[in-house]
Amino acid sequence: MRTLSNLSRQQNQLLSQPLEDVPREFKPFEKLVYLTPTLEIHVCEEYINFKHRRQHSECMSGEHEPLTEGSITSTKERILVHCDLDAFFAAVEILHHGLDPDKPLIIGSDPQGGRGRGIVSTCNYAARAFGIHSAMPVSEAWRRCPGHPFGPGHYIRGSRGLYSRASRQVMKILKVPAEFFEKASIDEAYLDVTEYVKGDWDAAYALCRTLQQSIEKTVGLTASFGIAPTRILAKMSSEVNKPKGIFRILPDEIGDFFEGRSLREVPGIGPKRATQLAEWGFVTVDEAYVLGELALGRMAGERFAAWLMRVVDGNTSSEVSQLRSRKSIGKEHTFSTDQTDYEAVLDVLRSLTQRVLTRSRDMGISGRLAEVKIRYTGFETHTHGRSIPVAMDEPEVFLRLAEYLFATNVQEKRGLRLIGFRLGQLDMPPTRQAMLHLHEEE
Repeated sequence: MRTLSNLSRQQNQLLSQPLEDVPREFKPFEKLVYLTPTLEIHVCEEYINFKHRRQHSECMSGEHEPLTEGSITSTKERILVHCDLDAFFAAVEILHHGLDPDKPLIIGSDPQGGRGRGIVSTCNYAARAFGIHSAMPVSEAWRRCPGHPFGPGHYIRGSRGLYSRASRQVMKILKVPAEFFEKASIDEAYLDVTEYVKGDWDAAYALCRTLQQSIEKTVGLTASFGIAPTRILAKMSSEVNKPKGIFRILPDEIGDFFEGRSLREVPGIGPKRATQLAEWGFVTVDEAYVLGELALGRMAGERFAAWLMRVVDGNTSSEVSQLRSRKSIGKEHTFSTDQTDYEAVLDVLRSLTQRVLTRSRDMGISGRLAEVKIRYTGFETHTHGRSIPVAMDEPEVFLRLAEYLFATNVQEKRGLRLIGFRLGQLDMPPTRQAMLHLHEEE
């Protein structure tokens, strides 16, 4: 039996070769049988993948830090939760109108008896059984599931106000246990619950069950939860047991999770990329991963290959922050008739600015950029912005900036159709900035 040191010496010699000299095909090394300091025998059947040098070097050098026993996470790991409300828009409409959840509900444009030219916004699970999905032409949806009196389909237009109210109620429940919280969209959110559950993965699972029950009892909606050490894995795991499911991926289960899983299931891999790899004969994540970073990079690009390796290795981002999902905060107002009374328009702009700054304070977010949007008669639109040296959330500062931008840029004697204000270049400082004295420009 060869010793580990001899085998390591042979492997290091191979690893020291230039990549151009490394053969593309090679035989796996013999099984490694060696004794650890605790005299436990380990059998390693994996061969060196020359495209994953860093991982192999860490493993052979002993730099890899093993997980602690039980379900307690190591200090480097975060426990992230992704909450995805099940068929959210359809569920809200069913709840509000008292509809039968077992009957197909399609939300979108008027089907006009199958002659409509719009699309489907969303639908419930009963409608999905007919093959209906978002962005499908509403005429095709009608063909698959006709509405009354020809079939069981129920077609309605959406109501944005209902969705916003329901979303706020759910997010209020989800924020309670989250050390860091991020509303990714109206019907999904990320939570970092590492500190709340004290690093215990079992406690995280129990917490998700409690949140699930609380949302259903309080709001009347069902939600699916995913628990994992990274954002991508948490989002993927929330899809596994939908609807009303919970799925957990422990750090040592990541490799097993990706076995046989389609590339299209990974957020960020679109149909074009998946088709490109399928033409090479690779349709699952593990098939692409086994290729290694170099070979995969030749097929699909170096950046994509490096990113996919990190996804499967569990080395992608575990950061949860409201700023990740929000580039800016803004409000707009469209006038019922075009306005030439600029004082009245300015009053609306002040109101919009106040609402934006109130929103930013509630979120604990500051900003550096003030931007005013002006749309004239005929839909001609201009935006005018100005940045300040440090991020802040003081309404007085941005009110003065908004007024200044409007007064110096509005084109006189032209009717205004829309006015808006946007707070950009967002930041989440540990302490709020003090008031900054702004000098008027010459």
